[in-house]
Amino acid sequence: MLTIARLFGKSPFAPLQTHMKRVINCIEKLTAIIDILPKADLEKIEKLAKELSQLEHEADLTKKDIRNHLPRNLFLPIDRSHFLDILSIQDNIADKAEEVGLLLSFKPLEMYSELKPFLEDFYRKSSEVFWSAKKVIGEMDELLESSFGGLGAEKVKELVEQTAFHEHEARQSYRKAMKVLLSLSLSAPAFYLWVRVLEEIGLIAEHSERLANRIRMILELK
Repeated sequence: MLTIARLFGKSPFAPLQTHMKRVINCIEKLTAIIDILPKADLEKIEKLAKELSQLEHEADLTKKDIRNHLPRNLFLPIDRSHFLDILSIQDNIADKAEEVGLLLSFKPLEMYSELKPFLEDFYRKSSEVFWSAKKVIGEMDELLESSFGGLGAEKVKELVEQTAFHEHEARQSYRKAMKVLLSLSLSAPAFYLWVRVLEEIGLIAEHSERLANRIRMILELK
């Protein structure tokens, strides 16, 4: 509780940014898993997936700590419900990163070589959505200093637009990957695993865009 109180004392948005650091750890660990997929080293993938699950757990604990110790009498520059919604969306991104890692640790992906370039492109574009949304969260203190207006607000709006563009590119990449996937002769379990992996990666991009849009909505309400 003392740690949370200190964070709020530093900035009303510091707890959100602290939680975001936990989410970043999850995305970076998932990226490490994606990077070693070509080696088909299931033992290494399982190890990284366990580490990712631990990082997601740490993010979840941080989320719960912030929720449980958010003072009722604390003045927040944004609506309390919006603050908690941003926290929840961030945590959803960590959840999806863990889900992808676990799916990839179950068994080697059938026909990986055929789908490798499409999976890698889709993951890269989905990650770009996340990193773009992360920049938006990083601008919260500047928004506070500018009273959610002026050049600070314009910069955030531009970042939100960039995030939306990255999400559009990710969706285009998803369609290409699905088109190739449907053209292959896969066993039912392998096809299901591929679909789940692609869907969960897509949700990372979707939640990331939603995160950026939530900040844009707050600006519109100011």
